[in-house]
Amino acid sequence: MRRSLLLAACAFLAAATTLPDLAMAQARRGGDQQRQEQEAAKKKKQKEEWNDVQAPLQALRNAGPCPFVKVLYDAGRYVEFKDNKEASANVGYSGEIQGISAGCQYKESDPIQVQMEVLFELGRGPQAQGSSKTYRYWVAVTKRNEAVIAKQYFDLPVTFAPGQDRVYVTEKMAQIVIPRAKDTTSGANFEVLVGFDVTPQMAAFNRDGKRFRVNAGTAAATGTPDRQ
Repeated sequence: MRRSLLLAACAFLAAATTLPDLAMAQARRGGDQQRQEQEAAKKKKQKEEWNDVQAPLQALRNAGPCPFVKVLYDAGRYVEFKDNKEASANVGYSGEIQGISAGCQYKESDPIQVQMEVLFELGRGPQAQGSSKTYRYWVAVTKRNEAVIAKQYFDLPVTFAPGQDRVYVTEKMAQIVIPRAKDTTSGANFEVLVGFDVTPQMAAFNRDGKRFRVNAGTAAATGTPDRQ
């Protein structure tokens, strides 16, 4: 009985709603929808300009968990400083590994095959010389929490268009092969690490939690770096 009375009361209140109230509600909804559409268009344009698009990796079948794939913290960013002075106005070329997508495949006594895509964000600061830069990064396979099994370096040439202070580049690696000692050896026993080829000074800068934006210093600003 109480439920029926409640429904009747709700019906009475709905019937008592005035037309101006309905018009105002509809106007608010229309405004909200327009703002949402504008925001969506803005985000879409931004992604297109930055080319920040990663296609998902093809799903692979495997007999167990995949190796852990991650960025080495000390080498996850690359920042050049003129005269080794840590200020945004002294930044030359810079870079940051923004994300990794990975998948693996193995069965029976087969080795583990890893596919990987790495998204780099690369910047050009006020002290950068020229419009081109060849970055260098590495990929290493380790026995988890132990020694490095293999490590290989790669060159990543980048050209900045006139007036462009950052670019996004996706590197695809389709054939990382990890042998297994026996059938029961799981991918969880291994790690795949990625990092820039950095100097000891750059590694210390990263290790201390300092950072600038990838395009830091484009407005010739000065100051101390932020800490994470």
